[in-house]
Amino acid sequence: MHQAVLLGLVHGPAELAPISSSAHTTLLAWQRRWRYDELDPAARKRFEVGLHAGTAVALLIVTRREPGARQLGVVLLACLPPAIAGALLQGPIERRLGTPPTIAAGLLGGSLAMAVADLAGDRGRSRGDARAADGIALGIGQAIALIPGVSRSGATRAAARWRGFSPIEAEALSNAVGMPITLGALALKGREALGSGRGEWAPLSAGALAAFASTLVSGSLTRQLGRSRSLLPYAAYRVAVAAAVVRRLRQNASDDRRLRRGRR
Repeated sequence: MHQAVLLGLVHGPAELAPISSSAHTTLLAWQRRWRYDELDPAARKRFEVGLHAGTAVALLIVTRREPGARQLGVVLLACLPPAIAGALLQGPIERRLGTPPTIAAGLLGGSLAMAVADLAGDRGRSRGDARAADGIALGIGQAIALIPGVSRSGATRAAARWRGFSPIEAEALSNAVGMPITLGALALKGREALGSGRGEWAPLSAGALAAFASTLVSGSLTRQLGRSRSLLPYAAYRVAVAAAVVRRLRQNASDDRRLRRGRR
């Protein structure tokens, strides 16, 4: 139970930044040598969606007074690519990705895209200028973000920056197109959770409550103190995390080789 709470506490702040909350929860469990990766992939995904549920409710409270994108057509277009990709690739992604090496690759790839998009500058576009092509670009970003480590907000903000939107407008568009996807995943996995064993309910609820609380606190602090609108600091942080993962993987491999030699 305490593991679920700690994962929820980490998930909230990580969800507010383009650094991949799912990567951080997985890497925390891996670093602490918890048996998180031994869970059934579907059960692990339900738990992650539970964390997103707590975060989503908190975000609705924190951002209730912030203006959103008014273009319903753009939002709907942005939902199509991830919905299609999720329906076709959900199983393979859950089974084969989400390991420390693939997460490190996702962090690095996302960092590169974010840095290049941020350095490309903006053309002064506002969210009111968003058109169908922008919705498709945002949707492609959300589909790519199904790869663990990429980050949905990082991919969509990078896509918006590529399309010429300012940092503030890119963040607003990212938030607007992300909520329907989150709610859709909650509805889908929520039905599965209801049919799962009762043993899942306690840790899932504890994690969701912890994610709700940490998101509420960190979101309120962020609104008061402000945060960097540039993607470059986040890209640099992601590279540092990926480098730490690679070092840990190499150390583990070295330890395994020494252990095997010692047994001979």
